[in-house]
Amino acid sequence: MSQKPMMILIAGPYRSGTNDDPEKIAANVHFMESFAVPIFRKGHIPVLGEWFALPLLALAGSKETGDEIFNEIFHPVAVRLLEKCDAVLRVGGASSGADLMVSTAKEKGAKIFYSLDEIADISK
Repeated sequence: MSQKPMMILIAGPYRSGTNDDPEKIAANVHFMESFAVPIFRKGHIPVLGEWFALPLLALAGSKETGDEIFNEIFHPVAVRLLEKCDAVLRVGGASSGADLMVSTAKEKGAKIFYSLDEIADISK
C-alpha cells in the first residue's frame, strides 16, 4: 500500500536574530525555501506560511514588519494553514513563531520532523 503525500509546513526563523533587517529576513525565508524542492522530490507538498502571509500583508496594507496588520495576519495565517497540513518540518535556530507552529501542529496530531532524512520518500 502506497503512502499518501503529506502537506508539510516548513517552519523556521523569520524575524529572529534579524533586528527586522529586510536582507536578513529574506535570507531566513530563502533558508526555509531551500527545503521545499527536496520535500517535493520525496513526493510531498511543501508549504511556507510566508507564501500565504506575505501577499496578504501587502494586500492588507502592512507598512512594516511588526505593525498592526502584520500581527493580525502573519502568524494567524500559518496557524490556519496547519489545519490543512499533515506535518511540520522545523528548521533553523531559535524562533518563537516556528516553535508556535510546532506546538500547534502537535496539538492537532500532526507529525513533527527535524530533518529531511526523517521524511519518507514516497516518490518511487
